[in-house]
Amino acid sequence: MTLLYKIIPAHIFISFCVLLWGLVASLQSLSTSFTSLAILRGVLGVAEAGFVGIPFYLTFFYKRSELAYRVGLFIAAAPLATSFAATLAWVIVKLSRNSPIEPWRALFLAEGFPSVIISLVAFYQIPDSPATTRYLSAREKRVAKLRLRPDATIAPESNRGIHAKEIFKTLRDPKAYLTALMFFSANVAFSSLPVFLPTIIHDMAFSSLASQALSAPPFLCSFVFVLITAHICDKTPDSRSWFIAGVSLLSATSYAAISLAGVTHEGLGEAGTITIRYIGVYGAAMGFFSAVTLIITWTLNNQRSDTGKGTGMTILQVIGQCGPLVGTRLFPKSHAPYYIPGMAVCAGFMFFVAVLAVGLRWHLSRLNRSQDVAEYEMVDGAGEGLVGHGRKASSGPNFRFML
Repeated sequence: MTLLYKIIPAHIFISFCVLLWGLVASLQSLSTSFTSLAILRGVLGVAEAGFVGIPFYLTFFYKRSELAYRVGLFIAAAPLATSFAATLAWVIVKLSRNSPIEPWRALFLAEGFPSVIISLVAFYQIPDSPATTRYLSAREKRVAKLRLRPDATIAPESNRGIHAKEIFKTLRDPKAYLTALMFFSANVAFSSLPVFLPTIIHDMAFSSLASQALSAPPFLCSFVFVLITAHICDKTPDSRSWFIAGVSLLSATSYAAISLAGVTHEGLGEAGTITIRYIGVYGAAMGFFSAVTLIITWTLNNQRSDTGKGTGMTILQVIGQCGPLVGTRLFPKSHAPYYIPGMAVCAGFMFFVAVLAVGLRWHLSRLNRSQDVAEYEMVDGAGEGLVGHGRKASSGPNFRFML
């Protein structure tokens, strides 16, 4: 899906994905059997898969050092939507009880049809590149294009289309698989807690209504936390790995605290156990939402060409989206009320993300040092590189990996 951005104009691709998603989501309201609903859900997943290319699309407009916050704005929509989803669903069902449409059908319509309208707006408003942005003047378009030039690593005329050489080069690149493994690990937590949190809180002895209400604050805090960490990370772009490791450890220790509270609940007492488990949810959610944001950003930052970025994102998604196959099975009802095994597994995977981030930083540092030495020893004249007059890395145009 990501590489299609190189072939199909962005405004067409994005608006089509939004339109398809909205139509299929709305058509679920007409479903009359499990088979038809399952087919529609499958098509809905295909439509939704197109949205994973949005971070890649953002690289057309922002420098590498500006990307984390913009990706954060995209990813932060997930916890923000999750925090309001239950309340919105309750309101829609409540209002449609006396209507001629069954509440569950009204829910599908209300969730899907607005996207159909938004797709029309997207078609006319989303630009394909800085040069085609409608709301910029001719001078502003030129400035927007020129400001990206320091990040360019391939001449514009050779950077168009999809290049098979760049695809195979990225497929052989170990760092593409390391970030994909990080994404897989983070997705184990990312895919499980948002789904099971109301159930987990309900098993803390809260009512169903209270558990829905108490599920919202952790996700609202995650929304704010993702934007703050992404903004600060952009200010120190060579600290991507430390930020990923830090937020992953926050999530891991939070999951570990929740798990330990379940193990030692008799000594802590009911009130103490509930307090630790609920507070731990905040750190767990803030950590993995932010980790996902920065892993995606780091993947895009460390590919030289657009084709490499698209291929890297494809690897990231193919491997990373297998994480939910594990995550969605971690909290069976048989593990209630403390869900100790699931919490422990999430803690382990988030700790693994931190270890991989530090390991990848070490690998990229070595690659940068090798490039520094190669440039310093470059011979500008007859043997000048041998006596220390070579070109320094900081002033050269060659690509440097962001750490």
